[in-house]
Amino acid sequence: MFPLGFRVRQTRPFLRDYRFLTRYPGRLNSKTMRILLTNDDGVYAPGLAALGQQLRHLGEVIVVAPATEQSGVGHSITYLTPLVPKSIHREGRHWAWAVEGSPADCVKLALSELFIDEPIDLVVSGINSGLNAGINVLYSGTVAAAIEGAFFGVTSVAVSLERDEDADFDAAAVTARKVIGQLVEHEETAGGLFNLNIPTAATSSTNEVKIVPMGLAQYGRRYEKRQDPGGRDYYWALWTEPDNAPEEMTDLIQLRKGNTTLTPLHFNLTRHELLDQMQDWAIRG
Repeated sequence: MFPLGFRVRQTRPFLRDYRFLTRYPGRLNSKTMRILLTNDDGVYAPGLAALGQQLRHLGEVIVVAPATEQSGVGHSITYLTPLVPKSIHREGRHWAWAVEGSPADCVKLALSELFIDEPIDLVVSGINSGLNAGINVLYSGTVAAAIEGAFFGVTSVAVSLERDEDADFDAAAVTARKVIGQLVEHEETAGGLFNLNIPTAATSSTNEVKIVPMGLAQYGRRYEKRQDPGGRDYYWALWTEPDNAPEEMTDLIQLRKGNTTLTPLHFNLTRHELLDQMQDWAIRG
């Protein structure tokens, strides 16, 4: 059930009193950062391991990730079943906490319970296998985990790599570590939410990081209709091009050009410019 070299042990009741990992020598701003690492591909995903290895250069890395793959779950959270963290051992020592829940569950549980007495300085989600760009961020469990971190006022970064059979997660993790290290040096990023996407082309050479907005073009609007042997209809989602071409300076186009993209996001969905106008509409119930 579990990969070679891993051992699972259920947590003890007083989880927060357990000393998870030794502190790493990497320091930033004269302080060892405590970094919460999660993902949506599951605790055994290669992207998680690669990113964790690199983030150790920035501080202490604490892994709390879904026990199974949670791709495309968005910002779902668990209400009707308990969340049970399990200790995953690697090479004879604790390596991560696996949670039977969503990426947002992992972050919410970590920040509000598991590490409430040992504050987290940075939340990083990834590396996801597959880009999370444009409006697809709204479907993404990877981005949702970062959003959950931002809910708590913790600087949060989602990291995704273009899907490829020979995806180089190690190289992408180096890029992510460099970008994140530079990002958190700026005070303006405190408590902020960021989406980092790395195309396959960018893992083989040093390239420019484009700071761009998310594209709004809608991909994948079509389904292919089929029938099962019983004559019942079923549908396969298709990856189709948008009706209107994306704008040039957006994450979608820059990724196609082989550039790494970084986008500042926020979770406040209020449309403020219309909010003021609506005050005069005298709408009644």
